[in-house]
Amino acid sequence: MTPHDDHPGVYVPPPLIYLGIFLLAMLCQSLLPINDAFFHRRAAGLIGFCFIVFSVVPAAAAIRQFVKSRNTLITVKPAHSLQTTGIYSVTRNPMYLSLLGLYTGCAFLWGSWWTLLWLPVLILLMTRFVIQREERYLKRAFGNSYTAYKQQVRRWI
Repeated sequence: MTPHDDHPGVYVPPPLIYLGIFLLAMLCQSLLPINDAFFHRRAAGLIGFCFIVFSVVPAAAAIRQFVKSRNTLITVKPAHSLQTTGIYSVTRNPMYLSLLGLYTGCAFLWGSWWTLLWLPVLILLMTRFVIQREERYLKRAFGNSYTAYKQQVRRWI
């Protein structure tokens, strides 16, 4: 495999993983219902709205930076450069953090306790099958630059 063919090996787009877990939680609610009266209250809607609004900020900053640097957002393509500035100086995974905020916001707006119960599983799946693969790839692609960056900036927040 040449460096131009190398990539993280993440074949399922991460947003689909978040969506899949959300749908699985909705299925759990229909098969094994947990009282979801809280999620029909104004407070839940407000919390959900706040999560969604705040999730837009890191996503927009990350996408802007990727466009500016002409890097790829597609996980089966090689990266052209290592992102370490801007939002990437705060978190190594701003887009996944944004998706997590979006998921949590949707959980409060349209979900149930199941959507929140599945949250740790979602984080574990993303860490193990997406982020760790991307980290191994970035180490191969950028070597010591990535290692130094990884020591300076946390994975999530």
